[in-house]
Amino acid sequence: GTDNPLVFASEEAVLSGGNFHGEPLALALDTAAIGLSELGSISERRLFRMLTGFLSELPPFLTRHSGLDSGYMLLQYTAAALVTDNQLLAMPASVHSLPTSADQEDHNSMGWHSAQRGRQVASNVEAILALEALGAAQGIDLLSPLRPGKLTAQAHAAIREQVPPLDHDRVLQPEIEAAIDLVRRGTLATVGSKARPA
Repeated sequence: GTDNPLVFASEEAVLSGGNFHGEPLALALDTAAIGLSELGSISERRLFRMLTGFLSELPPFLTRHSGLDSGYMLLQYTAAALVTDNQLLAMPASVHSLPTSADQEDHNSMGWHSAQRGRQVASNVEAILALEALGAAQGIDLLSPLRPGKLTAQAHAAIREQVPPLDHDRVLQPEIEAAIDLVRRGTLATVGSKARPA
């Protein structure tokens, strides 16, 4: 088993004895996936509020042609699907175990599964944040002539360099992919980092 600790009773010390056991890493990875999942859930809730006219006081689904155009309605559907996926992926893998190697390895951390799930959760959260960014940019456009703050305006400009405003329904997949790329490259985070003192 587990970590084969060395116990020094006279010194009241317990040290890891090698024979590496991945449980500490698996627990950390599971915890990270749970935290990231919550981040995605909060982002989806903000997007939902933006798209819901009676909550945001913006046009429903961020379109001036409600009833004729769907606007950004499907952004929230997509975000909700990713949040649901994350809720399942964030279930801790480290609480499971299955003996291997003729029971020599009698307790396994399932850390590999924790890492795989965590990577997918992170990817899903990047997509959710990108969907929120698209909605936020459209909301800013609809609030014109009101102007956002300096950093928000910079983030808006970065999005608009890749994605034009949505005037009428169109296929959004290329624009969603462009927004995800902005998040993955750190473009929007770089804008936000300018607000922090060096």
